[in-house]
Amino acid sequence: MDWSIRPEEQVLWPASVLAGVVMCGAVYETTRQISYCCFKCYDGLSPMQKVEWNNRGFSTFHALVVAAVSFYVVMVSGLFSEDVNNGIIIDRKSWLSDSMFGVSIGYFLTDLAMILWYFPSLGGKEFLLHHGLSMYAICLALFSGKAHMYILMVLFTEATTPFVNLRWYLDVAGQKTHRLYLCNGLALFVGWLVARIILFVYFFSHMYFHFDQVKSIFALGFYSIMTVPPTIAAMNVFWFWKISKGMVKTLCKSKSKALTGNGKTD
Repeated sequence: MDWSIRPEEQVLWPASVLAGVVMCGAVYETTRQISYCCFKCYDGLSPMQKVEWNNRGFSTFHALVVAAVSFYVVMVSGLFSEDVNNGIIIDRKSWLSDSMFGVSIGYFLTDLAMILWYFPSLGGKEFLLHHGLSMYAICLALFSGKAHMYILMVLFTEATTPFVNLRWYLDVAGQKTHRLYLCNGLALFVGWLVARIILFVYFFSHMYFHFDQVKSIFALGFYSIMTVPPTIAAMNVFWFWKISKGMVKTLCKSKSKALTGNGKTD
C-alpha cells in the first residue's frame, strides 16, 4: 500500500477542500441575499427555517456541480473506458477526480459542522451516518488513489438532492397544493429510482465482474468498499420507501380533490 503524496497533490488537495468550504459559505450568503430580495415568504420564516433555507442552497449547488463532474469523468472523459489501455480501472484517477473529492470533503465538513451545531434541527443521526461514511470513503479513495470510479458513481447520486430541497422549499413556502409540488415529487421518485437504486445495481454488477481488480486493493480499502456502499444503498432503499409512500399519499389527495371538484361541477 503506497500512500505517498506527490508535490502537486500537496497543493491540490488542501486547496480543493478549502474551495469546497469557501463555496459553501459564498453560496449560503448568496442564497440569503437573493431570498430576501426575491421571495416574499422568506421574511416570514423562523430564524431556524432561514438557516435551513440557506443551508439547502449550498447543498443544491454542490449536488449540481458534483453530479455534472462525476457524469463527465465516468461517462464522457473515457478515463474508465474498458477500451483504454491505461492500467486496471480500479487504479485510474485524474486531477479532476482528486479536485472533486476535495471540494466534496469541504462541503461535507461544512454541512456536518452546521448539522452538529444546530442538532437535530438540520438533520438527525441518519445524516451524521451518511456524511461520516461519505467523507470516510472519499478520503480513503483520495489518499490511496484507488476506486475513484466507484466513489464518483456514489457522488453522482447527489443528483437527487435538488428535488429533495425543492420539495422542502415549496413546503415551507406554503405551496404544497401547487402543481409544481406534485411534479417535483414525481421527478424525485424517478430520479431516486434511477440515481440511487438502479445505479447501485449497476455499481454492484460492475464490482462483481471486476472483482479480480477489487481484490487487488489494500485490505482496509477492500473491506471498506465491501461494506460502505451496501450500507449507503440500504439507506437509499429505506428513503426510497418513504418517498414512495409520500408520493402515493400526494397522488391520492390530488385524485380525491379532482373527484370532489368534478362532483361540485356536476
